[in-house]
Amino acid sequence: MSAAPTSPAVPTAVQEAFLKAFHAERPAVTADAFLAGRAPDGRSSYEILSDRVAGARRVLDLGCGDGVLLARTEGRRLAGVDLSPEALALARRRPSLRATALAQARAQRLPFPDGAFDACVCHMALMLMGDVDRVAAETARVLSPGGVLACVVGGGPLGGEAYELFSGLLKAAVQRAPAEQRIPPLGDRRTHSREGLGAILEPAGFGAPDRETVPIDLSGPVDQVWAALSGIYDVGPLDPAAVSRLRESFVREAAGLAGPDGRVPCGFTVHVVTARLR
Repeated sequence: MSAAPTSPAVPTAVQEAFLKAFHAERPAVTADAFLAGRAPDGRSSYEILSDRVAGARRVLDLGCGDGVLLARTEGRRLAGVDLSPEALALARRRPSLRATALAQARAQRLPFPDGAFDACVCHMALMLMGDVDRVAAETARVLSPGGVLACVVGGGPLGGEAYELFSGLLKAAVQRAPAEQRIPPLGDRRTHSREGLGAILEPAGFGAPDRETVPIDLSGPVDQVWAALSGIYDVGPLDPAAVSRLRESFVREAAGLAGPDGRVPCGFTVHVVTARLR
């Protein structure tokens, strides 16, 4: 799951080293958190993204992780790249992806020829990538003319719900932690705004991006909500005692949000971005 946007001063290699180490221990963390989430129309964010490229014959997934999005994507030729060999190992175990080209590779240097795909999808990964201008250029290179880039990027918590509570408690926990238990800034701030995305994508040859904000509901029993939210990157480096205190505080305070059925309201927004190669 996403953390705060980054300072461009952090080397891309440092960011990628953190991400690889994190996903070595938690290779399916993003899918574990997001599969249960639902938009108002009942779709998951993965289904929304897959629907944006419906009809595309050749689809590439940037930051494919354990393959959950590819497994929901139709197409005659599917491919995925990811930094994490552990996540890719999970993807390769999916029977539906046996014919899928899966490669450990960086989005800044894709191992595919020019014009190899009709569409590219990216779920909660673009905003984590360093040198994102190069990512845009490489994506444009491997797309055919008129090809579509469709991404889900993180938004923010909905007010008065468990995600907002968790975010406040986590911020305090991170501030108390020593420097070695804090994550490096990740990604590029421009990916969090429509204007910033345009500044990244349009020089690479894409038209002006469309961005739709969609609320995602993760409500459920408090333990289920904690399991989803605690997958955020910032929690990973904290020592076990700090994580235990964070969980205790969250469970205690979230109890006050629970309804008569015991469900804790938890919602956040994502931005669904689409851009077509000119």
